Amino acid sequence: MSKKIGFIGLGIMGKPMALNLLAKGYEVIVNDLNKEAVQTLIDAGATAGDSAKIIGENSDVIITMLPASHHVQQVVLGDNGVLSGAKKGAVIIDMSSITPVVSKEIAAIAEKQGVEMLDAPVSGGEPKAKDGTLAIMVGGKEEVFEQVKDVLYAMGAEVTLVGGNGSGTTAKLANQVIVNLNIAAMSEALVLAAKAGIDVEKMYQAIRGGLAGSAVLDAKAPLILDRNFVAGGRIDINMKDITNVMDTAHSLGVPMPLSSQLLEIFHALKVDGKAADDHGGIVQYFEKLANVEVGRV
Repeated sequence: MSKKIGFIGLGIMGKPMALNLLAKGYEVIVNDLNKEAVQTLIDAGATAGDSAKIIGENSDVIITMLPASHHVQQVVLGDNGVLSGAKKGAVIIDMSSITPVVSKEIAAIAEKQGVEMLDAPVSGGEPKAKDGTLAIMVGGKEEVFEQVKDVLYAMGAEVTLVGGNGSGTTAKLANQVIVNLNIAAMSEALVLAAKAGIDVEKMYQAIRGGLAGSAVLDAKAPLILDRNFVAGGRIDINMKDITNVMDTAHSLGVPMPLSSQLLEIFHALKVDGKAADDHGGIVQYFEKLANVEVGRV
């Protein structure tokens, strides 16, 4: 429990994750552009670090939870970045959803400076970030994973070492394909039921115990019925993930016909001003096509 933890990125996911680390008794130093989020952590017992370099200098474990690959590169590798201050033997845990290629590149550069790195993206959205039950998929060396496993279990309930560097981010890409295509398929079905005039909530209750039942259905159908698109996982962030899926898949020679269509759906929603909605808001694309709205009777 003596580890000092630096946490960079206090967004929808990062803020509750950092709060859970504090609640488990860790000493946490935080950094984010959002001063309000930083103040929330200070009020909970954290200290603030003015730069990624300062976080690196004062932490045994540095966690990054940032929107995209270029943010992680800048924060870790930049002039005032984590590696400009990190001590030999420190461990960077990048919990962002980035590409496996970038993840491996950063890990290789860090290793040259005697700093270890794990890619450890998460699944479960804001609710599981808040209650500390995230699924965490990890890529990196087994001995490094064992060294920081307690830190990961302070934020997640299911923590799995998938393989070497880049394996966690690859698993996350696969996860995002399954989650978002699930939401799209569910949305198409809900719109069909709404247009047919049946009670959509009763239909949901009827099918959730069968083969169509899923964690996605139970998480998103009630929110859609309530017209609640407040973001737990934003459309633009998921669009970034599916863009990474397509880039990675094409570089490996893997055609992704369903994911490519999903990416176009995301782009249509962005153009329609829905980028900040929860990805359950995918339903709005199908509603517009069919000129019907899914809701409670």
